[in-house]
Amino acid sequence: MTYQLLYSDDDGESHWRDVAVPLSKQVFAPPAQDILVSGGEAAKSMVWLKLEAGWDEPVHPTPKRQLLICLSGRIRVTASDGEAREFGQGDCWRMEDTFGKGHHTRVISETDFDCAIVQFD
Repeated sequence: MTYQLLYSDDDGESHWRDVAVPLSKQVFAPPAQDILVSGGEAAKSMVWLKLEAGWDEPVHPTPKRQLLICLSGRIRVTASDGEAREFGQGDCWRMEDTFGKGHHTRVISETDFDCAIVQFD
């Protein structure tokens, strides 16, 4: 299991990196059998977000450290170093480019982009 991390280096340039989530067998929902589970991470809030088809935002850093989980639609996100990645249903994008040049996001599907966002700050 992986997610795509967008982060800023010391010079404020944003870059992508794939991150593998470590999983281990644990009792998660007794009396169910052990299942593969990651460690926990404290979150502050969760929001639902909709970007309408055709939405195209200006470049900006993320306002908070957060994890986006795509429910429907498709977006293209371009880091300030020029690398672009696309996200569709089931994809996860962790945003940690809270300073610097930021990123550009555009809805590329003909339908709205729906997601859930878990905020850590």
